[in-house]
Amino acid sequence: MADFAGQHAIITGGSSGIGRATALRLAREGAHVTIVARGRARLDDAREAILAARVTPDQRIGVVAADVTERQQVDSAVAVAIEEVGPPDILMTSAGIAHCDYFRAVPPEAFERAMATNYFGTLYAIHAALPAMERRGRGHLVLISSGAGLIGIYGYAAYSPTKFAVRGLGESLRAELGPRGIHVSIVYPPDTDTPQLKEENRTKPAETRLISGLAKTWSADSVARDIVRGIRRGAFMITPGLEMTLLARLHSIIGPGLNWYFDRLAARARRDSRATSAP
Repeated sequence: MADFAGQHAIITGGSSGIGRATALRLAREGAHVTIVARGRARLDDAREAILAARVTPDQRIGVVAADVTERQQVDSAVAVAIEEVGPPDILMTSAGIAHCDYFRAVPPEAFERAMATNYFGTLYAIHAALPAMERRGRGHLVLISSGAGLIGIYGYAAYSPTKFAVRGLGESLRAELGPRGIHVSIVYPPDTDTPQLKEENRTKPAETRLISGLAKTWSADSVARDIVRGIRRGAFMITPGLEMTLLARLHSIIGPGLNWYFDRLAARARRDSRATSAP
């Protein structure tokens, strides 16, 4: 079981949502934390909250402004974090964006931005932090995927493939890095009350709303609690809630049934939309 006191966690996307909530929980357990994100105002606000969560005044809390879609910026951010706080024991890649809409309504540029942020932003951070972990023969990579990285969801054509890619990266790295003392965890959060979800809801199709309404929305802190527990256990799959646990373990078996059910929900949403729009 991990003792987080004195460990250094680098968290991309750490200024809001699940990343910020996890940073707060790790700080409350004595960890040094560096958060990386684009917006300076959000970074500074998060830093004040994390400082207030520390259990000892010698815990170091760093912030670095960087765009995870730019490899050189990520390399620089990780280098600064290591120089100011120390080599990372934990790297958590939670920077992400989502655009939810009908496929034809999403411009190709949105697909490119999603892959650049969600997948390549994860890849760049791992590539930058891994050498320091390998030199010490220990470390823990925590990759944030999604339930939409286990099964394609209506309306998430620009998002779901990026999270499948994150899942594939984590599964590929698990066996390769394990013998070097580096653990890999993939997190599959359910819908979580974050700024990203609010942005998704602006363009979410009626069909997607009906499908996603089947499951409850979690708080960022509740997801962060399960992430910290999963890191402590050294779990490969971190699946907050029973629904995500069943989906992660049985998606290949239950996928056809879920698709059948989702298709009928989507058809119902279209019928309801036509009925309400009829004169």
